[in-house]
Amino acid sequence: MPNRALRTAASGMYAQELNVSVISNNIANVNTTSFKKNRAEFQDLMYQAVAANPQNQDLPGIVENPADEIQVGVGVKPSSTQKIFSQGDLKQTGHNLDLAIYGDGFFQLRTPDGKFVYSRDGSFKLSQDGTIVSSNGNVLEPGFVIPNDAVDLMVSSDGVVSIKDTSNNIVELGSIELAKFVNPGGLEALGNNQYAESESSGVPFLGAPASEGFGELQQGYLEASNVDIVEEMVNMISAQRAYEINSKAVKTVEDMMSITNNLKR
Repeated sequence: MPNRALRTAASGMYAQELNVSVISNNIANVNTTSFKKNRAEFQDLMYQAVAANPQNQDLPGIVENPADEIQVGVGVKPSSTQKIFSQGDLKQTGHNLDLAIYGDGFFQLRTPDGKFVYSRDGSFKLSQDGTIVSSNGNVLEPGFVIPNDAVDLMVSSDGVVSIKDTSNNIVELGSIELAKFVNPGGLEALGNNQYAESESSGVPFLGAPASEGFGELQQGYLEASNVDIVEEMVNMISAQRAYEINSKAVKTVEDMMSITNNLKR
């Protein structure tokens, strides 16, 4: 019995330690562009049947009635961390290469090795050859090269990319397509504000911004983190209190074991 209680309390302490780590990561990224907060999820462990009248279990001829057994849990385990893809606030930057998605969808980026990753971070740059790329050099699909004579860049809410040349002519370069997933919470987080598809997320399907089910593009804006600092601080306090209570349970079991040992002397 005491050993079970110790293990149960220890599992609770470990779970809350992980919970605090997740909350800390959310708070650390409160100013990260397009960051999506995480939520730690937990599951209870298996249950053991314990005799309701334990003093009878060793007596000859006494058979415990299963109806008299009590199920006692043996603790908790972390099951997963869930990304919360709620909309972040849009902050105006005035930079024509900054794009924000207002609604659902991800930018599709092509890495140097030809693979695709996905991001909500629209702080794009120009490479040395004029290609629109992400902050770490991945190309915005389907690939746009801004000519040297471009004096302005325009991106409409439905993803049409155009430039104005030195003769004030408007030249259309193509259209941005956004990606969506059946289960965006199942995407694999790669860091650098990027995600990769996984078995849990399903394969992406593409569509034009502002079309049915896809968000609009806002040029000159960036999406802020969706972390609510007040909510995270409350969660932090709650996790800390839960950790303290579990640690007190360990101390209580230790005191009970000491009393039992003293009775045997």
